[in-house]
Amino acid sequence: IQGDQGCFYPLTLVNNGDENPDRGNWTNKTEYILSMIGYAVGLGNIWRFPYMAYKNGGGAFLIPYLLMLVLCGIPLFFLESAIGQFCSQGPINMWRAVPVLQGVGLSMVMVNALVSIYYNVIIAYSLYYMFASMQFPLPWSSCSSWADRKCSSLPKVYCNVSGVLMTNWTQENITCPSSNKITVSVESPSEQYWDHVALQRSSGLDETGPVVWHLALCLLLSSIIVAAALIRGIKSSGKVVYFTATFPYVVILILLIRGVTLEGARDGIDFYIGSQSNLTKLTEGQVWKDAATQTFFSLSIAWGGVPTLASYSNFHNNMFLDSVIVTVINDGTSVFAGFAIFSILGHMAHVYGKPIGNVVKEGFGLAFIAYPDALAKLPISPLWSILFFFMLLTVGLDSQFAAIEVITTCLLDAFPNILKSKRAVVTILTCIIVFLLGLPCVTRAGIYWVTLIDQFVASWVMLILALMEIIGFCYIYGVNRFIKDIEMMIGKKSFCFWLWWRACWLFLTPCIIAVILVWSLVIFVPPTYGKVQYPAWGLALGWSMVAFVLIWIPVIAFYKVIKAKGNFCKVISLCSPSEEWHPYLDIHRGERYSKNTAAEETVSDNKTEDKKM
Repeated sequence: IQGDQGCFYPLTLVNNGDENPDRGNWTNKTEYILSMIGYAVGLGNIWRFPYMAYKNGGGAFLIPYLLMLVLCGIPLFFLESAIGQFCSQGPINMWRAVPVLQGVGLSMVMVNALVSIYYNVIIAYSLYYMFASMQFPLPWSSCSSWADRKCSSLPKVYCNVSGVLMTNWTQENITCPSSNKITVSVESPSEQYWDHVALQRSSGLDETGPVVWHLALCLLLSSIIVAAALIRGIKSSGKVVYFTATFPYVVILILLIRGVTLEGARDGIDFYIGSQSNLTKLTEGQVWKDAATQTFFSLSIAWGGVPTLASYSNFHNNMFLDSVIVTVINDGTSVFAGFAIFSILGHMAHVYGKPIGNVVKEGFGLAFIAYPDALAKLPISPLWSILFFFMLLTVGLDSQFAAIEVITTCLLDAFPNILKSKRAVVTILTCIIVFLLGLPCVTRAGIYWVTLIDQFVASWVMLILALMEIIGFCYIYGVNRFIKDIEMMIGKKSFCFWLWWRACWLFLTPCIIAVILVWSLVIFVPPTYGKVQYPAWGLALGWSMVAFVLIWIPVIAFYKVIKAKGNFCKVISLCSPSEEWHPYLDIHRGERYSKNTAAEETVSDNKTEDKKM
């Protein structure tokens, strides 16, 4: 800068220590790892994995589960982390590597938009139950005024003295022959509280009903928390995850210590992963399918969150080591949480005098019916209940942070000149829109909408997008070129090192994904919520959501081909990296991404790939 006396003074640019001052970077490695763990460790680790392990042979299930982690989980997580870190862009712009498939990135954003809607609702459920737990006794510990005649804490057993089916019963003190005992189906107080009070659930998707206002207020609070945490992007969320990503482990440990001291806990753990393990289950194909799908779901692969978070890393960060750490911690969390869940469910089965299988539930049933019921039986039950639902809240928030960050990052990357200085406004508006779109999910039919999104969008679509990701970057872009890109970041690796990853990316992982996808479609059963069947229009809507998410892949490809105006060379070039595909900063591009070198390498790599094929 020229001073008053004509002298020149050096201009110092202040960038808060970020390697990439335009987009920003994680303040330190810890914030990045905790954010990745928070994103990967979701509600599925808490309420889905324990049930899957129980259903598929207990401890024996760990064998296929760990194999799928090695063959699919780590390779895909490594792939996505490397892509995001290399280009420092979100899930749309990262497809500049293969422009014809840029619609895959848009589909990832659509998935996040839909998933963030129902995840926000689950956070609202957790908030409501956490607030409801601040009273003694817990409101679902007994049948109150909201309950109907089916509500009972214990099984109802009647004596049919006449042997004729009766509808009216009288109370008498008699000894009843066991052959005349009739057990009437009942619903636990926690089940009726969930249906009648928390959800105010209607009879089906056809009966929408009004908005349940206590859930709507919790939904608003959830949106406010997320907006506040992301107001400065990763700079603010990186501080929040110090608590939200670590606190769940403290709660799980506390619940585990409390659980193993209870009567019946050993039986619960035996059913989960102990002496009741059934190795013969490994001969069943369904067990291997469940292991693979659980690995995909728990890591949230192909949703765009992994490359988005990785895009804020320093260019030379060792993303391979990070991928191994995060995926191993993620799977370890699933196993660890299972011990805490089943120790207390074992106690619940002991109290009721039932087999473990009669008290174990999956998904919402485990988190909001079975486990709260078990916690209500403990001394100082409000304390354990508050801890449990606060844990669900923090786990849900971590995943929601990443989902919203994907959307805002894509908007900022698409319009950097307009929106760069307006990150806070973009974040707040995104959270407002997600809140408004979530209102139908907090009506009396809301749980049916949540289940519909979960069953369709968070399953089929993920497998298809993961397959497209491998096809795009490992086959069209070229695995050799992709490996050279990775080595620009982490340095040269041995041939044997890359031999394994080539085998996974080119053969093992895509084959497993394809088999799971085809098998899932073949054995498809229309989703239900409990005994409630979805109407035909509801199922059609579910498939429409799948189509809405995936339609962008052919639409964007068609648009780019049309834009090429029939020029054959331009159409072919859509399968080659665009001029905008390179490391974000000039200092990292080197000779490989100078214009002439990049063009020559494209031709060379294409010839190499053709020879290998």
